[in-house]
Amino acid sequence: MSIHEIFMPALSSTMTEGKIVSWEKSPGDKVEKGETVVVVESDKADMDVESFYEGYMAHIVVEAGNSAPVGSAIAFLAETEAEIETAKAQAKSSGGAPAKAEVAAATAPGQTAPQKTATSTNDTSQNGSARGSGRKIASPRARKLAKEFKVDLSGITGSGPHGRIIAEDVETAASKSTSVSSTPVEAPTAQPAVAPAPSAPKVTPAVTPAPMPVAVTPGQTVPLNTLQNAVVRTMNHSLSVPTYHVGYSIATDELNKLYKQIKSKGVTMTALLAKAVAMTLQKHPLLNVNYTEQGMVHPANINVAVAVAMDDGGLITPVLQNADQQDIYSLSRNWKSLVERARAKQLQPEEYNSGTFTISNLGMFGVDTFDAILPPNQGSILAIAASRPEVVATTDGMMGIRTLMKVNITCDHRVIYGAHAAAFLKDLAKLIETNSQSLTM
Repeated sequence: MSIHEIFMPALSSTMTEGKIVSWEKSPGDKVEKGETVVVVESDKADMDVESFYEGYMAHIVVEAGNSAPVGSAIAFLAETEAEIETAKAQAKSSGGAPAKAEVAAATAPGQTAPQKTATSTNDTSQNGSARGSGRKIASPRARKLAKEFKVDLSGITGSGPHGRIIAEDVETAASKSTSVSSTPVEAPTAQPAVAPAPSAPKVTPAVTPAPMPVAVTPGQTVPLNTLQNAVVRTMNHSLSVPTYHVGYSIATDELNKLYKQIKSKGVTMTALLAKAVAMTLQKHPLLNVNYTEQGMVHPANINVAVAVAMDDGGLITPVLQNADQQDIYSLSRNWKSLVERARAKQLQPEEYNSGTFTISNLGMFGVDTFDAILPPNQGSILAIAASRPEVVATTDGMMGIRTLMKVNITCDHRVIYGAHAAAFLKDLAKLIETNSQSLTM
């Protein structure tokens, strides 16, 4: 006989507490090993948390909508139905207070001590299987839509990370089912978290989508959400880092021509800029390092993060991993998927916290120039402003018009010096101005 405590998991290295989005199981429900029992909001994403054990949900300590520290008990799981009442009594005897992850809970005479860590996240490489169990992984929104559309998840191949089924997959399956059976499918009462992609999406030159206006009430104090609090911690950390800024003007006429040639194939300007940065980082690996007390860390990969403003407040940086090794078309597809899942809060932690160099773009707002704040665990961030036609002196002594984009790099002076940053910007400008076609090779 055993009673297991379900603990609040650490879904990222910076996570100190998590918020319960929803419980997928209610007290008394049967729980299978590897089955999702709760959805937890970490710093920047909603994550399914799965059970390590088979049993019955006995008691929920932290209800949906409430938060708990990482490592604290949020529920009790009984191995048998007969132990449910024992688990409830044990929870009440402890006052429902969060238990320390490293301290065994007190047990009554004749009872087995609760076992620690009864959950795991769905971050798995089993191609959609939960810890190799063969069970389909689906986002909470996808499961809800599947019930509303009466779609069988077992027949759907997920397009999310590691084969995860997302809302768009369910909608596509429902649409196909409707066209085959000619039976009307009742539309859901709520809008899906991720809208289905149009067959021929219109590509705009904006590097990142502009956030939706946030409704505010004058005189009202609105508490920060989880994502905004994560940004606060990041900004506070940046105050301890000695940084400096180096600016550069880059002519984008050639880059704009290339973009017009290939945008119909789904290529985005974000992907082009990320690819250009990644290729330049190959020549300047020092710009890809970060400082630690043990020394200078040289990452094994070039992972370019791009800042994206969220509609409900806060900021997230989806990461184009191994950006220097991907072709421009794959990079663009990956970026489109990352942004969609970022706005639906469906990113896995490694998809937003593995960046080694960050791009922040405000060009779509017509910004002339700005400074970006250095993220934790990185040595550089590049601020990109708008491209504007400007009158310039040509090499033959005449006057001409060129489209110039002002960029401004922020660097950690402990490991990257001004000459290093200037050399990087010079080569980035040379690539964009004279060799843009290499971005498609």
